[in-house]
Amino acid sequence: MSYPMDRTHLPIAEPDYPHSTVLDARDATPPPRFEVKAPEGAPNVLVILIDDMGFGMSSAFGGPVRMPSAEALAANGLRYNQFHTTALCSPTRTALLSGRNHHMNNMGSITETATSFPGNTGQRPNNVAPLAEMLRLNGYSTAFYGKNHETAAWEVSPSGPTDRWPTRSGFDEFYGFFGGETDQWTPTLYHGMNRIPTPHGPGYNLMTDMTDHAVDWMRFQKALTPNKPFFVYFAPGATHAPHHVAPEWIAKYKGKFDQGWDKMREETLAKQIQLGVVPAGTKLAAKPEAIKNWDKLTPDEKKLFARQMEVYAAFGEYCDYEIGRLFDALKEMEQFDNTLIFYIIGDNGTSAEGGENGVFNEFTYFNGVKENVPDMLKHYDDWGGPTTYPHMAAGWAIAGDTPFMWAKQVA
Repeated sequence: MSYPMDRTHLPIAEPDYPHSTVLDARDATPPPRFEVKAPEGAPNVLVILIDDMGFGMSSAFGGPVRMPSAEALAANGLRYNQFHTTALCSPTRTALLSGRNHHMNNMGSITETATSFPGNTGQRPNNVAPLAEMLRLNGYSTAFYGKNHETAAWEVSPSGPTDRWPTRSGFDEFYGFFGGETDQWTPTLYHGMNRIPTPHGPGYNLMTDMTDHAVDWMRFQKALTPNKPFFVYFAPGATHAPHHVAPEWIAKYKGKFDQGWDKMREETLAKQIQLGVVPAGTKLAAKPEAIKNWDKLTPDEKKLFARQMEVYAAFGEYCDYEIGRLFDALKEMEQFDNTLIFYIIGDNGTSAEGGENGVFNEFTYFNGVKENVPDMLKHYDDWGGPTTYPHMAAGWAIAGDTPFMWAKQVA
């Protein structure tokens, strides 16, 4: 005997089985075990969200950052050019993870700048159901890797409340960090509900570590329950500052940005028109007055700024490479063609938070301390390494948002 499932209300109610009237248990027929299963043929779902990468930054949309995994996916799928983002991390993410407007989620800004005004408290209301919870209650396994910037800063402690932590927001598994960013070489990590020791080892980087955990989880999930679909939300810290990437990736871009951000804008727009991601005849928006013309910069400024963009681009390509490993694992498990993949290249515009000159240590920006070019040039060879916490000059953010005018933070 089987009963239809009413999926219009969650959790799905257990059937009301009639009471047995057989007195001898040996003669009684037990009712079928109640189990919520996903609808027949339901696919796996993989949502990937890159951080702080603008419309014109990736090669998949005409930009200079080589992202072959994104390009291959686009070539065999659909390429969307009207994804609505907000101007900051938390609002876009909470909207994506719930299907609700960010103000309905009380996330008018990032959690760290929440207020007590409605729409901006930083606390998702109880009447807003997270996407992961909807899928979990419909028979999916669910996992989250990377950046969680949807939990109010004052709730991230052993005291909680933990209602809005990932594993109490519909995710069976969480491996990542809270807040807007973390050091990719020595991250502050949580596994499930617990703060875990910071991993160490030669060449360790969180980007590879979180990919390893995601691949292992997908393999275990399919080995144990091959017919049960999964939902994976994969949200790297890349390419948010700090831009942390190994030298071999940076070396790939040596000299690639010596032409400067003005030329990069022109080249990117031409490629975008060629790809069809913007209409023929599209013109570049006016550049903000605060962004200097590249040809007016000093040789030292050009040298430093080009290096900053080399590191950013390397970080982006490295991130895409690791995402390619996710795709390879799905193919090896023969699940790639049974997975809905949403590869979202940017939760908002490219970040201009590096200011006029970029920064060797991003915390100088948050504390209103201006760094100068001569001092930063002393760390030219270290840029992107474990002794740095860098961000790039704002001119690159504007170029990375081609053909638009502004950048992250501008609504």
